[in-house]
Amino acid sequence: MKSFIYFVLAFFLLPITALAQLDNSADRISTENGEISIHPILHGSIIFEWNDLNIYVDPWGDPVLYEGKADPDLIFITHPHGDHLSPETLAALNTEGATFVVPQAVADQMPEQYTDQVQIMDNGESMEFEGIQVEAVPMYNLPNEGARHTKGWGNGYVFTIAGQRIYVSGDTEDIPEMRNLENIDIAFVSMNLPYTMDIYQAASGVLELEPTIMYPYHHRGQNIQRFKEIIDWEDKDIEVRLKDWYPNQ
Repeated sequence: MKSFIYFVLAFFLLPITALAQLDNSADRISTENGEISIHPILHGSIIFEWNDLNIYVDPWGDPVLYEGKADPDLIFITHPHGDHLSPETLAALNTEGATFVVPQAVADQMPEQYTDQVQIMDNGESMEFEGIQVEAVPMYNLPNEGARHTKGWGNGYVFTIAGQRIYVSGDTEDIPEMRNLENIDIAFVSMNLPYTMDIYQAASGVLELEPTIMYPYHHRGQNIQRFKEIIDWEDKDIEVRLKDWYPNQ
């Protein structure tokens, strides 16, 4: 594992570049069976579209952000914090036909109206929904004892969609379970202090994870351009895509 000091040194050695103009337009990924559309929404909120299936992850924020988006078929929630489980945002969406996939801690706090739509997944479990394979993986802070996010309390998720393995970290630090994931094609990794980790911890973990495409997300207040420079400098064939996760803010 590369040390924190290594990345501090890298901060000073790398050239300073201007922050690129970002947008939150959808990215489209070609697969062996149709196209996956990836919509960055806000902070930790993402929508995936594939073959008329609409997958929402941690929907949160002003309902206007979801205007023009198809109604959710599957809603995955990582943990109960208010920027991930938002009853106000859920109430503004048409969730009548949706299945909610959540850890127990989220199920315990879900509004009663959704009870019959909830499917509980724990760390280490795998399930299939509508032709996609889903694995619930740990997300937590280090050290774990007394942390904001303790092990088993929330889920990261690995989706296998048309042969593409997509990792959504949830609120985590650079934990061994993230480093040990294999064959990740697309990764969304959180990086904001004091809730998850800084860009140097995130870079260290991502360089070990080695996804083909990497999206920094849930990164308020962090220098994601510097994160990209560190990853690019290592020349590991990881494409870092920077998007605007904080539109109109």
